[in-house]
Amino acid sequence: KAMLLLKKKRYQEQLLDKTDNQISNLERMVQDIEFTQIEMKVIEGLKIGNECLNKMHQVMSIEEVERIIGETQDAVEYQRQIDEILAGSLTEEDEDAILEELNAITQEQMELPEVPSEPLPEEIPEATPIKNRPKPELVAAS
Repeated sequence: KAMLLLKKKRYQEQLLDKTDNQISNLERMVQDIEFTQIEMKVIEGLKIGNECLNKMHQVMSIEEVERIIGETQDAVEYQRQIDEILAGSLTEEDEDAILEELNAITQEQMELPEVPSEPLPEEIPEATPIKNRPKPELVAAS
């Protein structure tokens, strides 16, 4: 009877080992499936990204991009020149010409409108009070 019980114990241990191996295999298969699903999502994302890039390339040609870059560089150069002028990098000849133009403008007789001879009203209109609005209350989101 003891021998029969030992055989039965040995058989159940072998059965448990086989079951553990099968569970390990199933877990490995589940992990492989999950990893494959993630890979598929990555590939799908790359595919969508590729399609978007192709559409952008159809809309924007190389010539268009080069034209935009050239215009931007021209605008930057123009702005740099303006900055240099405003920063006082004018030559003495430029400054002399500017002073002469300023003198010519200030020496011209300008016709100014006549100033009214009537006195200004002394009443100062009262400022209308600003109505105080109730401040909105902050409510915590739940």
